Amino acid sequence: MATIEKRQSDSGSSYRVKVRLKGHPIETATFERLTDAKKWAQATEAAIREGRYFKTSEARRHTLADMIDRYMRDVLPTKPKSEAKQKNQLIWWKDAIGAYTLADVTPAMISEQRDRLLNGITYRGTKRSPSTVVRYMAALSHAFTIAVREWGWLEDSPMRKVRKPKEPRGRVRFLSDTEREKLLTACAVSENPFLYPVVILALSTGMRYGEIMHLTWDDVNTEQGYVILHETKNGERRRVPLAGRALQEVRALAKVRRIDTVLLFPDARKNQPASLRRAWDKAVAAAEIDDFRFHDLRHSAASYLAMNGASLAEIAEVLGHKTLQMVKRYSHLSEAHTASVVAKMNERIFGG
Repeated sequence: MATIEKRQSDSGSSYRVKVRLKGHPIETATFERLTDAKKWAQATEAAIREGRYFKTSEARRHTLADMIDRYMRDVLPTKPKSEAKQKNQLIWWKDAIGAYTLADVTPAMISEQRDRLLNGITYRGTKRSPSTVVRYMAALSHAFTIAVREWGWLEDSPMRKVRKPKEPRGRVRFLSDTEREKLLTACAVSENPFLYPVVILALSTGMRYGEIMHLTWDDVNTEQGYVILHETKNGERRRVPLAGRALQEVRALAKVRRIDTVLLFPDARKNQPASLRRAWDKAVAAAEIDDFRFHDLRHSAASYLAMNGASLAEIAEVLGHKTLQMVKRYSHLSEAHTASVVAKMNERIFGG
């Protein structure tokens, strides 16, 4: 129930409104006009009854900086793989618009900062890519989502109305047959004995560099030919088949493995994964291969699968993708396989 009290002072009259509803704190406001006081009282009562007012008032009590601080304290520690990177991204948003209350943070304000990110110069002297800006926006978006769903600080996230920059199509750089042979030859004569088997594993299985380098002998089954990845990018365990050259290399490593570590590819002096960066760069240079990164070995594996008739679903399963979206970049490589499947179907139902 609302009550309106008229107050008189030297500067004139004013109207103080109090809204009392059972189970809710008292809400007050002061207006110069009685009409405005009545409108506010009616709107506030309705909002409280419908469960809207609490969120609106909470949004005025907390700043964007408050939201980011709580998110970094309570939520980010549960995301150890991305904690450091997202912390830096959230601090950028905090510095940019952290002083505003959540009620005052609008889609237009976020869009302005998005464009500032796109046009800003990084410490490397280059502009941020659209993909990087999307990651910045994703970090802030999740903080807003938690504030809406779990903390009740907002009715809705302003990020829902902000357009993301268009990301470029995924890179598909894979080794030709000639490039592959030249690279493997360079790896085989490398001073680092781990480089060749690691590259073979990457080409054969599509595993990421970090997944390979953190493999332990407990993860490997050389008899049945598979490894189990416990720590993957999407957070799920994955069984990866080993066959052919890859299985041969792992079995050869098992015969000369060190007994003071469980790692397949340990550093010579420390019980941690070895670093292959220098050996890799030398091998790529020796093979005279341009524009090729270690992660492109994963693209090569996926491309070879597509060209050998694997479906997109099968490629996604091998690479550990939850959806087909990430592997659609390889669809053009399997067009010949798709055409042959259609031809076989037509031949079967309509005859030769």
